[in-house]
Amino acid sequence: MPEHKSFESTPKDLPHRRFNLLTGEWVLVSPHRTDRPGTGQQENPYKGQSVRYDPECYLCPGNRRASGKTNPMYTRPFAFTDDFPALLPDNSLKKPILDTLLQMAPESGLCRVICYHPRHDLTMARMTEDQIRTIIDVWIDEFNALGQKKDIAYIQIFENKGEMMGCTTTHPHGQIWANSSIPNIPLKEDFRQQCYMQDHDRCLLCDYIKRELNEKERIVFSNDSFVCLVPFWATWPFETMILPRRHMGAISFMDEKEKTDLSAIIRQLGICYDNLFETSFPYSMGIHQQPILRGLDSTSAIWHFHFHYYPPLLGAESIKKHMVGYEMLAMPQRDITPEKAAGMLRSQGLTHYLDKPLS
Repeated sequence: MPEHKSFESTPKDLPHRRFNLLTGEWVLVSPHRTDRPGTGQQENPYKGQSVRYDPECYLCPGNRRASGKTNPMYTRPFAFTDDFPALLPDNSLKKPILDTLLQMAPESGLCRVICYHPRHDLTMARMTEDQIRTIIDVWIDEFNALGQKKDIAYIQIFENKGEMMGCTTTHPHGQIWANSSIPNIPLKEDFRQQCYMQDHDRCLLCDYIKRELNEKERIVFSNDSFVCLVPFWATWPFETMILPRRHMGAISFMDEKEKTDLSAIIRQLGICYDNLFETSFPYSMGIHQQPILRGLDSTSAIWHFHFHYYPPLLGAESIKKHMVGYEMLAMPQRDITPEKAAGMLRSQGLTHYLDKPLS
């Protein structure tokens, strides 16, 4: 049996649970496990693309998609309705089945795809702030347009980056799914934020941002409008959140400076992620905003929009954290503390490793 080093008797050094204010769930933190031997399965790291145009890519400009439709020769972000959507606008299942044991309910909606840039080899970490700003503008346009459609209750903007995250194409792109109901996780966040408002007459995330800015140890970086941090209750090793300093329920409420500052902080985070293990860092990213079902005005006092980044990498470019065993059957668990993860990200320079001069 390997010897265990002695630990100071503090919650950050010994196993403990942390409470997720947004979901009402707990995560187990086990810092002492970072000393255990072995690394687990080695994945093939995603190094990114080297070609500006791929004739086989169904998202590159001018190429034919699997549906037979041809992309325009776009020069800015290009949005289209998914050719193979998970949701359909007209659902033939009209009524729910409310059996005591077996229940079904109709679910309709729309799925959109956004090509971020015509170049096949770019990610947000390798784009300029102006280029990211054009993506933010499309997010807002799509959010506003989808929010006007009948029977849309919630709009989920997200991105899966890298093959490790199950991404079927490496062309820079994201997705938007607009549901006729509020999905599970936003529904939990909706409930938790409403409860906090009822109990304290204040916004949960406004109070949380103030606390984090005061303690500083989980802050990665910030600017005039946004804060990037590793949340106190983070589950994934290098999980982060981006939160606006100003209270806003949705991205459509941002002013011009906030949009510009958001593009800057998204780019900074992308560079820090890539620099951490000198690889094109995979992640799933999503924006949580107030439900359309509630109306954009009625919940503005409760909801504080925010970004979640969930990267799977654990300790190197090829080592992935898997949610298995105890985590699937009991509760989420992490080894590296959120404070240590924030420090590792914070220490990364803001020059992308591919742009550094060769020594």
